[in-house]
Amino acid sequence: MSRAQIERFTRFVAERFDEAELASAATDYHDLWEWSVRRPAQFWRAVWEFFDLDALSVAPLGDGDDAVLADARMPGARWFPDVQLNYVDQVLRHASLPGAAIIGIDESGDRSEIGWSELPAQVAGLASTLRAHGVGSGDVVAAYLPDIPEAVVAFLATASLGAIWSGCGQDYAPQGAAGRLGQLSPKVLFTGAGYRYNGKYVDKRADSSELAALLPGLAAHITVGAADTASSTMSYDDALEGDASGFRPVPVAFDHPLWVLFSSGTTGRPKGIVHGHGGVLVEHLKAGALHGDLSDDDVFFWQTALSWMMWNYQVAGLLCGATIICYSGSPLYPDADRLWQIVDDEKVTYFGTSPGQLQASRKAGLEPGRTHDLRPLRAVGSTGSSLAADLFTWVDDHVKAGVPISSISGGTDIVSAFAGGSIGVPVVPGELSVRYLGVALESWAPDTTPLVGEVGELVVTAPMPSMPVGFWDDPDGARYRAAYFAHEWDGGGTSTRVDAPVWRHGDWVTVTERGSLVIHGRSDATLNRHGIRMGSADIYEVVESLDEIAEAFVLGVDGPAGAYWMPLFVTLVPGAVLDDELVARVAGAVRDRLSKRHVPDEVIEAPGIPHTRTGKKLEVPVTSILAGRTEVNIDPRAVDDYGLIDWYAEQGRSHAW
Repeated sequence: MSRAQIERFTRFVAERFDEAELASAATDYHDLWEWSVRRPAQFWRAVWEFFDLDALSVAPLGDGDDAVLADARMPGARWFPDVQLNYVDQVLRHASLPGAAIIGIDESGDRSEIGWSELPAQVAGLASTLRAHGVGSGDVVAAYLPDIPEAVVAFLATASLGAIWSGCGQDYAPQGAAGRLGQLSPKVLFTGAGYRYNGKYVDKRADSSELAALLPGLAAHITVGAADTASSTMSYDDALEGDASGFRPVPVAFDHPLWVLFSSGTTGRPKGIVHGHGGVLVEHLKAGALHGDLSDDDVFFWQTALSWMMWNYQVAGLLCGATIICYSGSPLYPDADRLWQIVDDEKVTYFGTSPGQLQASRKAGLEPGRTHDLRPLRAVGSTGSSLAADLFTWVDDHVKAGVPISSISGGTDIVSAFAGGSIGVPVVPGELSVRYLGVALESWAPDTTPLVGEVGELVVTAPMPSMPVGFWDDPDGARYRAAYFAHEWDGGGTSTRVDAPVWRHGDWVTVTERGSLVIHGRSDATLNRHGIRMGSADIYEVVESLDEIAEAFVLGVDGPAGAYWMPLFVTLVPGAVLDDELVARVAGAVRDRLSKRHVPDEVIEAPGIPHTRTGKKLEVPVTSILAGRTEVNIDPRAVDDYGLIDWYAEQGRSHAW
């Protein structure tokens, strides 16, 4: 491992616990991980002490493992039961730093910044205004905003009061936003006047007023930018002028709700996932500072939106003292070079993006390392879907040779990552380098046997502090248990491994002999041709590497009398044609790099591929539609282009079984 924060942490742990089993951890990440999952109370105590979190707590952490983990059962583990603190205090510990805390950039290039020295007063003034409108501990403050600095300040002000935050991007129509935020009965709503996207200004004033009308019981509607003249609102600038004297974040219990994030809601009511102050704090410090090596020397930019958990993860940069960048606009306008220009202009040290943006950069023939000054860049992160091996290679060849690439996998459910890259651990193209510290991740066969070098279900066998406190409006926890813990494992009547619930995430994963991981796609969207299970992500990696293919979408459809249809839908780059030669190359690439069984039955050009609002391909519901199931009910508000659904339904109706 490099001489980074994780190395200092390892030395701290070895001295603090004097464990013989940690002797080789300083040079072997896997040994450190093994200790972290075998001794969870010791590990999380070490995180607490390494980051000096007693400085935030009302009282010092008590002695003994029970002071850290009083009950390790899942769901319902009790972490740090006697601790009282506030997430915001960790952010404001860095207020004496020079320079910017938050930088805002929009698509047109307009730039703003909030200095570390300015941040406490802005948070305090806005918190005072919220308090004046009756917001207190346990109340909800909602936001309908682009990714702008004002959203971050509003979140910090909300959390400082012990109130609960929930955000929604303005790409949602008012009804779609209300389907989420309306469940929470918010007391205050923040909205924006609009945003720029793909070269156009999108005016959201009327939509913001409509959303406010759909949220009865609002005590205040605060607007960033000009408001709809017909609405009764307070300007954000005026709201910042609240009395900031005597400001102090309110200490709350470790598991006190910090925010509510929502599932995609494509085929049912979006689930409100509640995370606690303390769990997010320790998890994000671990992930950001130990695995990402984020510190006050960094500029952290992950292109995201309020509806995606990566927005919450990006805010974690402030916990580490890093400057964060909020970008509002298309990542590909006016061309695929847009984000690379920001990385250059802002001297970004850690750049987080998506496989789609990297793929678009490759297919546009970009050479960011040649056309931009990327000397400060020391890490590239990617999430949203599996990062194909050829894109690892492209980054190394065309962005910056030797730059560590962290492909991460986790999600809204834990508002963090289960696995990804880690400073000092070698990167292998197509793989997630490590299981994160404190994450007892395994790959299981159907009979619960742990697998190495084989595809299995991704499970987590021990609790993590950032697992949900619960679901919103789920008083008995039934929906929470059903989501992650209700899978019936085939233990053959003899296995004892299923006596205690494990977290089943719904992904196919291979844990390699080196301890790295390969994610193969959703297990509930498994391709199962003649009893052979295959992951869609493996096929996407091959097909989307072809220059003519913009995006691929493979589905496995069960038909009558045991029939099975595996079509591959593709969208093409401009100028490409899906002729017999390209179809043959697609089939040949899949056969040569995977197997004959992976070759699709048909390759069909599609007008587009439907995604959730956070970019996930709608494999499961569209498969059901192609199979002719009439009970499938996709919420148009949760899909980026709902008009595509009818086109796919017609493909199913016209297929000759």
